[in-house]
Amino acid sequence: MEAPLQTEMVELVPNGKHSEGLLPAMGPSAGNQRIEDSGRSCVEGKGFLQKGPSKEPHFTDFEGKTSFGMSVFNLSNAIMGSGILGLAYAMANTGIILFLFLLTAVALLSSYSIHLLLKSSGIVGIRAYEQLGYRAFGTPGKLAAALAITLQNIGAMSSYLYIIKSELPLVIQTFLNLEEKSSDWYMNGNYLVILVSVIVILPLALMRQLGYLGYSSGFSLSCMVFFLIAVIYKKFHVPCPLPLNLANTTGNSSHVEVFEEKVQLQVETDTAAFCTPSYFTLNSQTAYTIPIMAFAFVCHPEVLPIYTELKDPSKRKMQHIANLSIAVMYIMYFLAALFGYLTFYDRVESELLHTYSKVDAFDVLILCVRVAVLTAVTLTVPIVLFPVRRAIQQMLFQNQEFSWLRHVLIAICLLTCINLLVIFAPNILGIFGVIGATSAPCLIFIFPAIFYFRIVPAEKEPVRSTPKILALCFAVLGLLLMTMSLSFIIIDWVSGTGQHGGNH
Repeated sequence: MEAPLQTEMVELVPNGKHSEGLLPAMGPSAGNQRIEDSGRSCVEGKGFLQKGPSKEPHFTDFEGKTSFGMSVFNLSNAIMGSGILGLAYAMANTGIILFLFLLTAVALLSSYSIHLLLKSSGIVGIRAYEQLGYRAFGTPGKLAAALAITLQNIGAMSSYLYIIKSELPLVIQTFLNLEEKSSDWYMNGNYLVILVSVIVILPLALMRQLGYLGYSSGFSLSCMVFFLIAVIYKKFHVPCPLPLNLANTTGNSSHVEVFEEKVQLQVETDTAAFCTPSYFTLNSQTAYTIPIMAFAFVCHPEVLPIYTELKDPSKRKMQHIANLSIAVMYIMYFLAALFGYLTFYDRVESELLHTYSKVDAFDVLILCVRVAVLTAVTLTVPIVLFPVRRAIQQMLFQNQEFSWLRHVLIAICLLTCINLLVIFAPNILGIFGVIGATSAPCLIFIFPAIFYFRIVPAEKEPVRSTPKILALCFAVLGLLLMTMSLSFIIIDWVSGTGQHGGNH
């Protein structure tokens, strides 16, 4: 089902660069067509200088200007997001040892799949995930990749906006020192998420180049570092088990003292039961663990756009960026999950910040953490929106010149649809589970492997070569994980336990 060679050369390698000997020399007519298409495709890169003939050619059709550090910020920010808030819940349902094993496995596999993507893109000079699908399987491959990217990133953006919807009213309530939530519009999460989308997210999403968001990505990452520090700090200041009734007790001092004595006895009894970490656990909610982890490490749709805009790009350099970004996020994920879990143990909720509300709703540190997380996820949404817009343009407007009207309308339509989804979504766990179990395995495991298998020519790597056999095994592993996760989640929903997952 491969596209004809001539079509590939015209549509997929408009600048004819970095073909690495895969494609034979073209005739004059094909060359003229290529030049015409090059002029059309370079509109997006207007303002960037062409590489001189003395420099080593690379697969982009303009010279990137984004530095190594900014690229690390952008890719790390694409990896990091709302997933970090669900990992403590994942650890509670796997145990520390099993969680560490699964997290390590997913991180290593993510790095390997980025290697497959970069090698495939270098072979054929393609800078879009969807076009790798087209090169491998023609139009069906392109549509499958575009659909998976769209679903994954819409799910990611929905989870970010869901955090804004649920956390921003609590922040405002704390700032106003209100004991109970009022009915005013500025305390309504649905209105607030629309307001943030229009005032903050939309203007950032309208930028033409992803590299410009490097500064906001760096600030976003610093916010999440602050979140991690606060989670570690609170571990040593939150009692276990939580004395919920004590925090709400009113009355004279003698009654309080008697109550405190009873609570102390209850604490001693409950500590052994509720405050002992589990190292290996399997239960009905374990089915959500691998999807949550897969969801937390998906950054693959952003890899090629970031590679495109990288200054002096090379596969080795981009792989270093990917490895460094994944390593940093791996450490942050594990520490946030470990200390979040060791703070609340089995009582941790699927959204970690909600659990801290049980301790003290007016805690200043947690208030600052909420603001930091809200800032981080708000600044991440525009980065995640870029690949979705690219996927839509690849599907519907591939051969058309850049249009500001279309650029703006796609962003507005996407944000509108995502806002509607967030307003009517029951809880964040469902988003993590379903998206993580479907599109995430496709983007991390299945597509990079089968694209690599189809694109890398047999002259370079025979079908029975070790790299291609490993790629096939990688795809099969992704398919098994997707099938297993979906099966468990469906069984969980049918049995009726899944609806309580968000309030675990």
